[in-house]
Amino acid sequence: MRILGIDPGLEITGYGLIEIIGNDLKVLEAGVIRSNPKDKIEKRLVEIHGKVVNLIKDIKPAMVVLEELYSHYKHPRTSILMGHARGIICLAIEQENVLIVNYPTTRVKKAITGRGHASKEQIQRTVASLLNLKGLPEPVDVTDALALAVTHANVYMHDIKRKVDL
Repeated sequence: MRILGIDPGLEITGYGLIEIIGNDLKVLEAGVIRSNPKDKIEKRLVEIHGKVVNLIKDIKPAMVVLEELYSHYKHPRTSILMGHARGIICLAIEQENVLIVNYPTTRVKKAITGRGHASKEQIQRTVASLLNLKGLPEPVDVTDALALAVTHANVYMHDIKRKVDL
């Protein structure tokens, strides 16, 4: 099963595709989708949408895992901009008839490191270890996308094992 994690962002959207092979996880592809900050938001959203549609068509994931929208009272503009990108990504996924799964950041951090408020560096090190990567995934947008995919893969494998045990 192929699981695509996407960390939505207006300037940088990270993505990571993993595959479940038995009890192991393998990274098939990871990278970023960028938009030009000098362009108007409308153009940037069209660009992100097109790139996500093409990505999904190329890699054919069984599902896409997205980070839920989070808003901090000190930075409301950040969540609004992320919301635009996340919305257009949801549209692209739905148009390609792929299942969408959402997780809050704290759940992903807890699933990956055991701490709901782990640092970016802890997430990077743990994701690299879990996926047997030679180096740390960079930028952190890629790390976050891979962490989303790994979190759902573990939930999925746990559910399958539980059903088999019943």
